[in-house]
Amino acid sequence: MRQAEIGIGPSSTVASPIAGRLRARRPLAARARSRAVQDAAALGFSYLAALIDAATILTVAVASSALYRFATLGRMPEVEPATTVGVFISAIVIATAIQKGDYGVDRYAERGGQFIRGFSAWNFAFLCALAFAFATRTSSDFSRGAVAALYAMGFLAMFAGRLALVELIRWARGARLIAHRRVVVVGFEDELTELAPRFNAAADEMEVAATIALRDNQAFLADDLALAAAAARMLRPDDIYIAIPWSRSREIEACVDTFLRTPAEVHLGAEAVLDRFKEARVVQFGPTAGLGLTRPPLTRLQRAEKRAFDIVVAFCGLAALAPLFAIVALAIRLEGPGPILFRQTRYGFNQEPFRIFKFRSMRAMEDGANVKAATRGDPRVTRIGATLRRFSVDELPQLINVLIGDMSIVGPRPHAMAHDQRYLERIARYARRHNVKPGITGWAQVNGHRGEIRNDAAMQARVDHDLYYVDNWSLWLDCKIVLMTAFSGSAHKNAY
Repeated sequence: MRQAEIGIGPSSTVASPIAGRLRARRPLAARARSRAVQDAAALGFSYLAALIDAATILTVAVASSALYRFATLGRMPEVEPATTVGVFISAIVIATAIQKGDYGVDRYAERGGQFIRGFSAWNFAFLCALAFAFATRTSSDFSRGAVAALYAMGFLAMFAGRLALVELIRWARGARLIAHRRVVVVGFEDELTELAPRFNAAADEMEVAATIALRDNQAFLADDLALAAAAARMLRPDDIYIAIPWSRSREIEACVDTFLRTPAEVHLGAEAVLDRFKEARVVQFGPTAGLGLTRPPLTRLQRAEKRAFDIVVAFCGLAALAPLFAIVALAIRLEGPGPILFRQTRYGFNQEPFRIFKFRSMRAMEDGANVKAATRGDPRVTRIGATLRRFSVDELPQLINVLIGDMSIVGPRPHAMAHDQRYLERIARYARRHNVKPGITGWAQVNGHRGEIRNDAAMQARVDHDLYYVDNWSLWLDCKIVLMTAFSGSAHKNAY
């Protein structure tokens, strides 16, 4: 029977582990020196990121105060108060980022997430500064205009600085000045073969330093693991990934016991069924442990944030749009007989039924189990109704549903009950749309998924977008969707 195989790098394989160790000794020594340089560069980058945040915030604090005072009073202000504010805010931003690990190199691997992380840290720091100024009765030392200028200019400057760092990291990684996380993959040959394409596809995120194929025989396991541990110590990876089926618990325990002695993070590869659960985590249930597959879409705090956002936007919207409501109601009444508002039963949060409000745009008012979806040129749509539907004005009375608590401003659009019942049977995970409140507008709608549903694929696309929203909710995402609904043409291109 052949010995365990150690492949140095993601694709090469050395048949004898002893030969592999001897052949790799000199390159590994060079790699160790290179790795030390790269680790130092990564640490230096973290300090640089914090320094750039501090310098940016301090500079903008002084500049915004000076520019505002010069523009309004024609003279330059004292520098000391603005400097104090800048130091205070930058200290909180940096402390928050360090606590969250936001200065790690991996956080700057791509632009995605920079806005949300920066916006969150900036708002927290700014609120702390305002609270401190109020508590110490020094808020009167700063004009509201200067504070507003600092808030806007400071965040934009900090965000621009972080985007510049993203480009710096891309260049540094391309030049091999900063390393990816290095991984050693250990397992049986079948699992390693299956995983190889997936690790190769993730080459931009990690470097597979070696693959170690264990012999599928309990009698040789101890010897193979001893050699694997020796290889791991020489390679000095950040992570060791154990690719062994969960049914082989004895082999898994032996691997874990072996690699716990090496200075690397040890990971147990998940079964394929868990690929769909991106946030699976180990949770403790009293004396036993379990694998949590899903989380509540929103925590209690997030639900409170979203509800506050809904109430404020709905109340302001109803107040601002009251004249439009009156005009629309009059137009519907003048066009012909029938109610101004149309109410229909829909499924809401937790698939609980509620009555949705809309301006009536059709002659027929269907409800219940037999509802025909609107189509382009639908003869049931009235003249006024066509205009209302074209600009989604018929949906505005749902602001009342939001105030009542049946709906949110943003969320998966509620479909007619007949359509819900049909697609519950046809599309897996369709019901997860109901894990949050339905919305007046949603992520699917602003991406053009609205109007007639011609086939199951069209509904699947909507569901995919809805589930992205459910799994990635943030207050910023709600704001983004509201703005896209108001100003993006894609939000209305299929409205009829």
